[in-house]
Amino acid sequence: MQGEHHDIDHEFPEYRAELEALLTKDASFRELVSEHDELDDRIRRLEEKLQPISDLEMEKLKLERTALKDRIYEALRKAKAP
Repeated sequence: MQGEHHDIDHEFPEYRAELEALLTKDASFRELVSEHDELDDRIRRLEEKLQPISDLEMEKLKLERTALKDRIYEALRKAKAP
């Protein structure tokens, strides 16, 4: 959906405790989340303002966001594992 927020705290509410812990103690994880959220903001701005961008380029950005989200999810799952 256009203009929808995909930031990590909205995407994985069930991992809120793990997210907060990893953001506090893991600089590389914090950087990964920051990169994802910045890309999400860029995509949303492009969609909302109808900036000139090709469909192919937009798809590329969205696939990059998904790949980042997958990496974050794996880290959150590992942090939650007993």
